[in-house]
Amino acid sequence: MHHECKYADDTYIIIPSDNVDSRSEELVNVETWAQANNLTLNRAKSQEIVFTDKQRKPRFQQLPPLANISRVDVIKILGVTATNTLSVHEHVSNVISSCSQSVHALRILRTHGMTAASVHIIFKSVLVAKLVYAESSWWGFATADNRKRLQAVIRRGICSGLCEQHHKTIEELVEEADDKLFTNVMYNKQHVLHSTLSGTMDTKYHLRPRPNNFKLTAKNRSITECDFITRMLFKDVY
Repeated sequence: MHHECKYADDTYIIIPSDNVDSRSEELVNVETWAQANNLTLNRAKSQEIVFTDKQRKPRFQQLPPLANISRVDVIKILGVTATNTLSVHEHVSNVISSCSQSVHALRILRTHGMTAASVHIIFKSVLVAKLVYAESSWWGFATADNRKRLQAVIRRGICSGLCEQHHKTIEELVEEADDKLFTNVMYNKQHVLHSTLSGTMDTKYHLRPRPNNFKLTAKNRSITECDFITRMLFKDVY
């Protein structure tokens, strides 16, 4: 079994470890589909990345490469950079670097007479938006150091007057975004993530109230706990 995700002209094939032997066959299926729709799969621009759990990596046997497909250790998916060990350290570094360029531009605008209120609006709509872009997908994989570095961008913005004094922390922004997304997932059956929920609990016992009544998924791997759905299912349950 595999999952195929298509966004505009980008296509991602996600193959679980149990079906790694089907990689070549699945690639041929994509090429066949592309030809039937007057498209061409450019193998020179295609990449393969093998995600592994760092705790299980010593027991992992490297897979043979696919024909004319380069294998990479880092990949960018819809603007989010991830490594083959699901580290987002490089993504955080890229975001902070991009924010530094925006800070420089903001300072120039301020020296040319832009009001403080306008600067604050741009800081929020540009820099803060970069910091929390698609955060639900990668926040669980961010280390404590990653999160401190992201918060430092807001802190420096406040100290330099580019950001309003009482701006929300990165943790608060992420929690709000996560809660909003999870609410949509729970109550909108047409949401693409709704099918990942494990169904509701039906018990005669009077249990302690929980934020949701969905069945809890098993935390059988360290990376499982970083997943958005798992994080939200277990939020405030204890």
